[in-house]
Amino acid sequence: MELVGVSIFLLITCVTLLMLGTVQKRMKQGIGKLPPGPIALPFLGNLQQLNRKQAYRSFSKLSEKYGSLFTIYLGSEPAVVLSGYEVVKEALNERAEDFAARGVIQMLKKTSQGHGIVGSNGECWKQLRRFSLMTLRNFGMGKRSIEERIQEEAQFLVEEFRKTKKSPFDPKFFFSRSVSNVICSVVFGNRFEYEDENFLALLNLLNENFQFFSSVCSQLYNSFPNVMEYLPGPHKKAVKNVKQVMAFVTERVKMHQETLDPNSPRDFIDCFLMKMEQEKKNPESEFSTTALGFTTIDLFSAGTETVSTTIRYGFLILLKYPEIEAKIHEEIDRIIGQNRCPSIEDRNAMPYTEAVIHEIQRFIDLIPLGLPRAVTQDIQFRQYVIPKGTTVYPMLHSVLFDPKHFQNPESFDPNHFLDANGCFKRNDAFMPFASGRRICLGEGLARMEIFLFLTTILQNFDLKSVVDPKEIDLSSEMSGFTQVPRPFKLCLLPR
Repeated sequence: MELVGVSIFLLITCVTLLMLGTVQKRMKQGIGKLPPGPIALPFLGNLQQLNRKQAYRSFSKLSEKYGSLFTIYLGSEPAVVLSGYEVVKEALNERAEDFAARGVIQMLKKTSQGHGIVGSNGECWKQLRRFSLMTLRNFGMGKRSIEERIQEEAQFLVEEFRKTKKSPFDPKFFFSRSVSNVICSVVFGNRFEYEDENFLALLNLLNENFQFFSSVCSQLYNSFPNVMEYLPGPHKKAVKNVKQVMAFVTERVKMHQETLDPNSPRDFIDCFLMKMEQEKKNPESEFSTTALGFTTIDLFSAGTETVSTTIRYGFLILLKYPEIEAKIHEEIDRIIGQNRCPSIEDRNAMPYTEAVIHEIQRFIDLIPLGLPRAVTQDIQFRQYVIPKGTTVYPMLHSVLFDPKHFQNPESFDPNHFLDANGCFKRNDAFMPFASGRRICLGEGLARMEIFLFLTTILQNFDLKSVVDPKEIDLSSEMSGFTQVPRPFKLCLLPR
């Protein structure tokens, strides 16, 4: 028995030393090349040094010790973290091509297998992004503009809010349904009724996965995918959810194929199908039914959860600061009045509202770490060498909360975007949509939606908190890749 015990001990010791040697070898390869960082443990990397509920807080602390450029190990893989406006700007804007690849997100790799816009790279990404951006910009093909679709949906939402009759309610799915309907009209060609069971089921799947990507389990999967594959947990459900969403999209694509009129494309799917037909003889074409499915999911998912979460978080902030809400009401009454719908043209005449919206996006810090990038080749960056394919986190939190560019970064303060005369003031460190080649594809659409939904709702209602505004907690409920506001209820009082 003693011999067995000694054998097991020696085996464990050998495995540990082998793993330690592998990590040390990789770290030695980076000495004088990769930026400095904390010592990593075998297999675990720097996991023990990260607050898994608020990873960006841990990254911020590490930047205080190691500077604006440092290396951490997520499991056995190194990742370079960029902290602060200056270094993020230099990488994403001045060296845009070098930092244009998507870093590996293991769960995204598992579900999309490199297809779509968000998780693809190389020529596939370039072609799909170029086509999608052009289609969204030119959308309408002589028909209704996207602005009109948002205005219409905002009015549907107002009517739903009237049905609450001043009673407390959770606005979460109200915003999700309305915002989702905007991207649905663009992608699928129609909106859904708010009580449509298939629509509600679809939104629930998206919400579950959005919550998952903000969870500790998601971070563990991204660091240890090979181990997590053999363990039960929410990651299994997330994969099933994507398959169900894909089944919905596939059915819609079939319906479009059966009714497609090349002379009158109705939406994004029609345009994509026409592009597939144009390139059917091109063996190098990136346009396929698989690419269509995952690109549609990317647009649908991003166009639903990120915008609706931003609006919901924004209304929680306004509940806490009723004096800010009052100033927006005054500007709405003076510029728009009560006899017409808000329009995008009003934005230039409403500096305070525009400043509040910018401050909402800055303060909620929706994607604090930024979606990971990867370098497209071996590059010299400052005094370091970053090997091709290395994952890079452009920490957006460090930009949006950079004290050199925002006087009171930890406080919600619209004055961050107002000059001494009360005019709107741009700030180069405002990067909620990231920057460079991988800047958010739907930035323009998102900005339109946030402005039109917020102003339309406040044109029609006063907000009333169900608790003392001083008791409202603005900290996020979860913070993985995304930050999610704590659940809340409010009352809407017709004006």
